[in-house]
Amino acid sequence: MDAKKRERYEKISIELTKLVGGKENIQGVAHCATRLRIVLKDNELADLKAIENVDLAKGVFVAGDQVQIIFGAGLVNDVYEVFAEHNNMKNMSLSDLKTVANKKMNPLQRMIKALSDVFVDIMPGILAAALLTGLSGVLGNLDFVKANDTLFGINRLINISSGAIFGFLPLAVAYSACKRFGGRPILGIVMGCIMLSDSLANAYAAAQGTVEATTLHIFGLGVDLVGFQGGIIVALLMGFVTARLDIFFEKKVPEVIRLLLSPLLTTLVGALLLFTIIGPVGRGLSSGITNGLVWMTQNLGVVGYAVFSGLQQLVVITGLHHIFGAIEAQLLADTGRISVLFGITEPALFGINLRYRFPIIGGCIGGALGGVVVYFTNLAAVGFGTTVLPGIALADPSGNGYVNYIIAHMTAIAGGFIMTLLLGRFMDKTPALETVSEVQKEQMAEEVVPEMETLEEEVFFGYAKGRMIAMEDMKNETFANKILGDGVAVIPEEGKVYAPTDGTILNIFDTKHAVCFANSYGTEILIHIGVDTVNLKGKYFMPHVKDGDVVKKGQLLVEFDKEQIEKAGYDTSIPMIFTDLPEEKRLEVSVPGEMTVDTKTAIVYKA
Repeated sequence: MDAKKRERYEKISIELTKLVGGKENIQGVAHCATRLRIVLKDNELADLKAIENVDLAKGVFVAGDQVQIIFGAGLVNDVYEVFAEHNNMKNMSLSDLKTVANKKMNPLQRMIKALSDVFVDIMPGILAAALLTGLSGVLGNLDFVKANDTLFGINRLINISSGAIFGFLPLAVAYSACKRFGGRPILGIVMGCIMLSDSLANAYAAAQGTVEATTLHIFGLGVDLVGFQGGIIVALLMGFVTARLDIFFEKKVPEVIRLLLSPLLTTLVGALLLFTIIGPVGRGLSSGITNGLVWMTQNLGVVGYAVFSGLQQLVVITGLHHIFGAIEAQLLADTGRISVLFGITEPALFGINLRYRFPIIGGCIGGALGGVVVYFTNLAAVGFGTTVLPGIALADPSGNGYVNYIIAHMTAIAGGFIMTLLLGRFMDKTPALETVSEVQKEQMAEEVVPEMETLEEEVFFGYAKGRMIAMEDMKNETFANKILGDGVAVIPEEGKVYAPTDGTILNIFDTKHAVCFANSYGTEILIHIGVDTVNLKGKYFMPHVKDGDVVKKGQLLVEFDKEQIEKAGYDTSIPMIFTDLPEEKRLEVSVPGEMTVDTKTAIVYKA
């Protein structure tokens, strides 16, 4: 690092330290591919708006109880080095930082975060079931469908499909929970199969008294052989217990008999706990949640609806909004309907609403107004998993449900729009741009580099084998909202990443999970293998290149153990991000769907 750069980074470090509340307020610091991550004792002491204007900073937000400042690939390494030295925290790793952050979360917060992760993985299945349920409900009310044998038969199959998915939802939850907590997912599936076994009396039939359940006596306890249909909370608990049992027996059973004995013991002990302890406790929690929500709608009235719908956007910011999946699934299983409580969704939540402050307040007020309409129209849904336009298929058609659904959304959107305009008049105090000083001009002049040759288009090719998806479809909000830049992503079939074109390796991260690359025209990209895989500290990754290497299109860059990374609970999607795409260029995906190496995948066109 030359003297001028170091002097600049030292100024940044001094300013950042001051803006986050001083050295005494910093508990830890680390970095990932593009962000400087800081854990503070008191986040309220940090001036986030001022941090946005720090030299070289491209954005700032709080996530996972960390203040995360986006500097960009490569640059963040140098900024971190100087900032960490300045605050005497040079050797702290990202996993150490997350440990510090987690200590600031109470047990309830950690539990809610874990539940959120469980429902993220199975949301596609829930969404499919919800839309099929809504579609079946719409078709079932049409006379010409009832009168036509073919249409009636198709609708019947749709109804069977949606019912089957919801009927086996506890199995999916047990699978996802077991995977999330570090167990082998197949054992979660096994436990889900036990919960829904045909050898048990159907839970709904037993509750209605139409079937008599057999009672066993184990250790002096009466065990009713009743299934766990609709037992979402029980499935969550069993997924966690199964994972812990699997981890325990994998460590304790001798290797020579581990393959046979470990899964046997996990399943046997898990089944005993299911029927004697976890099942009864989970059923009690389920009843409590359902009764509590029903009490809220019956006793708090319009206030309860407005508060819930108004605050939902704030819950989305925390990343914990998927916890509603557990509540909604249990409520649907117990009552057959869900109150359509919603706030305004967030295509621009992180890019606009949070940055300018007042739009998020207006959005919350709009969401609250939508909740008021929901209350007075008695609007409800017969499924969950989607909202807005496709969500209309889930609305209960009784009592003009479809019309009320549209009115509620229009009220929320219009209310949010109007309130944002009104609040903007009082809260938008952005000062006028000041004239650039002579010193700044000199600094800018020093940074001018010789102009490189440019082309009308720059072509990038396939960098991994698998299914290509849009960046917006990434499950991680930082990638999906393009905070780090625009690009594409691949759900890989194998654990290999290749060079997308001829160029130079700018940086292989110490944790080996990310590669910074530049083509011969200076366009920089970041290939990030997996989501949050920085926590693995390089385990399961094997780079085949090093910093400064000149590579050719299709050359192998990094190998990784896809199966082990997934078993550890990480998403292995691989985004390719254009970290500093000039404004005069735009990104176009030319080959959607399956990606193979050397297949053209993306083009950067000049405007």
